[in-house]
Amino acid sequence: MTDYAPPDTPLDILHEDHEILAVNKPAGLLSVPGKGPELADCLITRLQAVYPQVLLVHRLDRDTSGVMIFALTPHAQRHLGLQFEKRQTKKTYVARVAGRVTPKTGTIDLPLIVDWPNRPLQKVDHETGKPAVTDWRVLKANDTESRVQLFPQTGRSHQLRVHMLSLGHPILGDPLYAPDTAAHHPRMMLHAEELRLRHPDGGVGTRFRIKAPF
Repeated sequence: MTDYAPPDTPLDILHEDHEILAVNKPAGLLSVPGKGPELADCLITRLQAVYPQVLLVHRLDRDTSGVMIFALTPHAQRHLGLQFEKRQTKKTYVARVAGRVTPKTGTIDLPLIVDWPNRPLQKVDHETGKPAVTDWRVLKANDTESRVQLFPQTGRSHQLRVHMLSLGHPILGDPLYAPDTAAHHPRMMLHAEELRLRHPDGGVGTRFRIKAPF
């Protein structure tokens, strides 16, 4: 892991109501505190300063930016947590990856497990890995890189990063899985662009979206 230097940016609140909070998480900021005081600064801690009642629902990797949803009541946390657990949410990510991805659309179905000697890295393991499925769609491509939309059907740790690596198209700027590209990119080129879910108050379909900054 590189030294932790979280961005000093103001909170970017996309939506706020009596039950939920949607936030645009900046790249480089942990979702929750890490181990040790030097990893205490994180998105939920910053939110707690303004919303003391805020509750965690899901996470994004430190180096991923984009839409994150938080609960403001225990009811909302339970309701949203079940949607994530039962895979009823719909997530769309945008990534810039190395090389030309072909074909234009496809599905990666490769089970993942933590690579214990090298944790926090994950790896494909057909014997003991947990099911992990990602759909992809190419938005544009040339011989050096492709811009893709990624639709994870499961929520494994580092899923999109390992799945794209397994295709031979690692995410550019990824410090863990494509460190040789990190020098040429100021951040990991992965952004959670859209999240669709049911609102905990009444179950109405709700969509939060923020365009990728790259």
